[in-house]
Amino acid sequence: MNKLIKGGLIFASILLFSCGNAQDNGGNRPLVLIKTQFGEMKLILYNETPKHRDNFLKLAKAGFYDSLLFHRVIRDFMIQGGDPDTRRALPGQKLGNGGPGYEIDSEFNPNLLHKKGALAAARQGDQINPQKKSSGSQFYIVQGQVFPVNNLLALEDEGNQKLAQRIMNQMAMSKSDSLKIYQQTNNKPAFDKLVAKLQAAAMDSAKQKPFKLTDSQKQIYTTVGGTPHLDGNYTVFGELIEGFAVLDSIAAQHTGPNDRPVKDIRMEVKVIKE
Repeated sequence: MNKLIKGGLIFASILLFSCGNAQDNGGNRPLVLIKTQFGEMKLILYNETPKHRDNFLKLAKAGFYDSLLFHRVIRDFMIQGGDPDTRRALPGQKLGNGGPGYEIDSEFNPNLLHKKGALAAARQGDQINPQKKSSGSQFYIVQGQVFPVNNLLALEDEGNQKLAQRIMNQMAMSKSDSLKIYQQTNNKPAFDKLVAKLQAAAMDSAKQKPFKLTDSQKQIYTTVGGTPHLDGNYTVFGELIEGFAVLDSIAAQHTGPNDRPVKDIRMEVKVIKE
């Protein structure tokens, strides 16, 4: 549960849209403080994602997060916590499956992207969670890395290839009975013709809806850094405004199996302003 896609880290970091100036101490947005042995991190929560905002505030005020671990850390990517099973976790215990017993409907917003410092909700994978609902408690904060422009262009190409393949696979599944019949009867001409038809349709669909980064995204990825491949897949509901050095220190810790830090990193989460 709640495993972020680790693949593609060569292109990764987490993006986030600055809803206003990140140095405004939050404006009219809620403020929370995460305390760790490495220092404190102050974050704002977005009013544009009210379900995630209210849920995080509720859990923080109830002390839900206090003494939990950052149980999954990947340098140049993100730090993840919020699993209640980590409170009394044994050394080497596999973590990441715990939660409060409910999920939250996704709140995707094209203006809320994944940049360094983004606060986002972890979730189960697409195969068992096609609606991309968020974990009720697990979250991650992005460390990320800065992208050269050429890498972003390569990422767009990779995204389009994956889109075309996904569409082709979906269409092929709908024609799977026909494909099986052609295979079983050794009707290679008919089989090849259907496959070619599906491939052409998939490429046409991909051309109609290409994966293309906006100028704003490119500006963020090439300066602040981020993980564009997570946009539209995980709900971003806040951002870090103070404590980036703390984030970097946590992300730099030595990890063992399942990306769990060798030395426990515990948190305490307090609401500064609702």
